[in-house]
Amino acid sequence: IFAQRGSYCLYWTDDLPLCQMCGVGTAPNCVYGSDGKSTQSHPNEDGHLRFRGEDGCFLYGVFNGYDGSRVASFASQCLTAELLLGQLNSSHTDNDVRRILTQAFDVVEKSYFETIDDALAEKAHLSNYLLPHNENVSFHQLSPQSQKVQERLKELEQEVSGGATAVVALILNNKLYIANVGTNRVLLCKSSSDGQNQVLQIGRPHSTDNEDELQRLAALGVDSARARQAGQIAGQSSTRRLGDYRAKFNYNEIDLLSVAKTRPIIAEPEIHGSLSLDGVTGFLLLMSEGLINALESAHGPEQANQEIVAMVAAELAQQTSLEAVSQSVVERVKRLHHDVYVSGRQRATYCSRHEDMTLLIRTLNYPLADAALTPTQGGRIYPVSVPYSNSQSTSKTSVTLSLVMPSQSTLTNGTNTASTLEEGTPTPGSQSPTATLQSTNTQTQSSSSSSGDGSLFRQRGSQAAQPDETGRVPPYVDFTQFYRLWGGDHSDSQSTQGGLGPQ
Repeated sequence: IFAQRGSYCLYWTDDLPLCQMCGVGTAPNCVYGSDGKSTQSHPNEDGHLRFRGEDGCFLYGVFNGYDGSRVASFASQCLTAELLLGQLNSSHTDNDVRRILTQAFDVVEKSYFETIDDALAEKAHLSNYLLPHNENVSFHQLSPQSQKVQERLKELEQEVSGGATAVVALILNNKLYIANVGTNRVLLCKSSSDGQNQVLQIGRPHSTDNEDELQRLAALGVDSARARQAGQIAGQSSTRRLGDYRAKFNYNEIDLLSVAKTRPIIAEPEIHGSLSLDGVTGFLLLMSEGLINALESAHGPEQANQEIVAMVAAELAQQTSLEAVSQSVVERVKRLHHDVYVSGRQRATYCSRHEDMTLLIRTLNYPLADAALTPTQGGRIYPVSVPYSNSQSTSKTSVTLSLVMPSQSTLTNGTNTASTLEEGTPTPGSQSPTATLQSTNTQTQSSSSSSGDGSLFRQRGSQAAQPDETGRVPPYVDFTQFYRLWGGDHSDSQSTQGGLGPQ
């Protein structure tokens, strides 16, 4: 059944309904030329899933493929089949759910290798045929038969190579579970009872920067200090991944892993949860490694979580569909990355290329913008603390940015009214007008409160601004502080550009 499960998955999940309370944005990889123009170096290798099952069950996932999209595509299809075809129900305990999630990843890993088993066997057979030949002989010097073998080996290598990292979010009984394999990221943004927006990073990436992962590798005999210094294992930064037969079956041929007592690169997920979503208003973000790396390359890693959440909140205040919100945020990150590269500033050297980017947003009783409202027609204002980054320094100065939201009487919760999170959940209309973002993860907690007098943004009343005799409304954003900060950062160029302000 493993041998045929891959093909079954293609149609087993065809009838599952997509979740209407989430949106997905994507962008392909690119490499910038000296003129700033971009070219795509390979087809998009990311994948995702977003389904609504029975019994109040929702399943979401983001998959970061490499060396091809085969593993990411297979995993997204088969994980759905392993989790949403009757395996989960509301009677399951937390332990039951964690066990089922772990088993699902194990089945997907085994099923994938079953699909390439014949190709691996053929590859091994043909490799043995070529072994007696001199490795220094060029392709054109080989016999016609050997040339055919070489060409076939290349085809087989493309067929069997590659892997993927995966992060999966499951909502069952109004509780959130996260299963992570690799270096993607999950953020949960929710409004707390004191009016603050808390940003929770759930879990840590499985990479050579993760102390727990280094200890796991060290216990197998791997030199953890060397692994940390290398930054990559078998060409990837992840220490856990799906697929990748070379790292799983031929690890003894990889210098760094050759001393391992047993398989060091694993597909076992790290499970977090359950986290209760009762009374939660906010949104859940699943991000591929490519999106995270692009933003951190452009602005540094210190405030990446807060920045992406601020972008999402800003787009939610303007867009009327979650697809538009997700795609707009991805495009904003892509533009930031590109602009830093062409600027020639300090971080430009980190931004010569980026990988495929995927962002999945799942709202939790969080309102989308009302298309009938404009910023001057009585919308509520919700501040979000966003970082100001001096390009010549890694220090951050936060300012309070007011986001215009629909008034409470016009709040909506997307197009799916069957949400398990609707009843008894406070709406963002009850938030304090002085709310800020807090950033936390499962290991540490820090606050990103606004600093300074907040004079960058003028105060607005809750009443709609009235137009003057020309039909214009008075501005509610004061750029004085922005120009002052800009001037301090670009003082050398002021004399040649004619001073501050729009040119």
